[in-house]
Order: sequence, then C-alpha cells, then structure tokens
Amino acid sequence: MENNPGLYGLLAEFENPKALLQAARSVHEAGYTRIDAYSPFPIEGLSDAMGFRRTRMPLLILIGGVTGALCGFGLQYYCAVLSYPINVAGRPLNSWPSWIPVTFEMTILLASLTAVFGLLALCGLPMPYHPLFNVPRFSRATRDGFFLCIESLDPRFERTATRDFLAGLNPREVLEVPQ
Repeated sequence: MENNPGLYGLLAEFENPKALLQAARSVHEAGYTRIDAYSPFPIEGLSDAMGFRRTRMPLLILIGGVTGALCGFGLQYYCAVLSYPINVAGRPLNSWPSWIPVTFEMTILLASLTAVFGLLALCGLPMPYHPLFNVPRFSRATRDGFFLCIESLDPRFERTATRDFLAGLNPREVLEVPQ
C-alpha cells in the first residue's frame, strides 16, 4: 500500500447505470473494499455488486426494543411494588397485565429511537463536508452522473495501479479526489 498524503481516492464517472453496475461488480471482484457508488436514482443490485450485504441495524433495533421493554416493566414494578405499594381490591402488587400498554409503548419508543440514531451513527451523519465536493464534476451525481469512488484507505489501493484498473473499465473520466 502506497502512502497517499492529501488524496482521498480516485473517482470514475460512467455513462449510464448499467456501466456503473458492471464497474462496481468488477471493482468488488478485484478485491477492493473501500468503495462507494453515487447516482441520481437507486440502481437495483448496486449494493450487492459492491458487496454490501450485511448490516448491524436489526441487532441494534432488537437491543433497543428489549431495553425499552425492560425499562418500561422495571419502572412500573419499582413504582407499584417497591417504592409505593398500594393494595387495591386485594389484587397482587405485581399485577403485570395492567402494565402491558406502557411496556409495549416503551419497546416501540426505544426501538424507533435506536433505529434513527443508529442509522445516523452507522452512516457517519451528519457530515457537512465530504472530500468528493472538491471535484467540480461530482455535482452531476444528483442530475445525470454515475460515479464510483475507490478510497485511498483501501488495502489494495495503489495510485497508478488503481487508476489503470479504473481506466480499463471504460469510464468517461478518472479523477483524483483531494483530501
């Protein structure tokens, strides 16, 4: 791996979504892992072509939901049994059926908050600055541009070899992205 000071990566622009999809598949098969693709609309199969198949979001949401359920039930148990026990009509202090609505609501609340903040954290958001904004042609990514970026932090990244590899995928242009 070369030392690439001041270089974020290499950006290749492609003609259409089909070319971008094929290029992403080729880049992934070549062993590059620090890659990302940008297009003005979703392209079916692009995440699979880049090797993005697993996420930790379901596990995070499950943990948030279970934590919410335990907190909701635990709070009611503490209040009704330990802190302020009141015997109403001879019912037991631990009358859990009446606690189901609050427990359910706390489950949903913490699971949804975990989903929102977990997604933001895993995506690295908010990100007011990104090095790709230094490339003038990248503004076309929201209109009619299809881009593939290989970051210089990738273990297989070598400036000239990676540039030659991307050029072999028939892009419109291969650009260096300054840090």
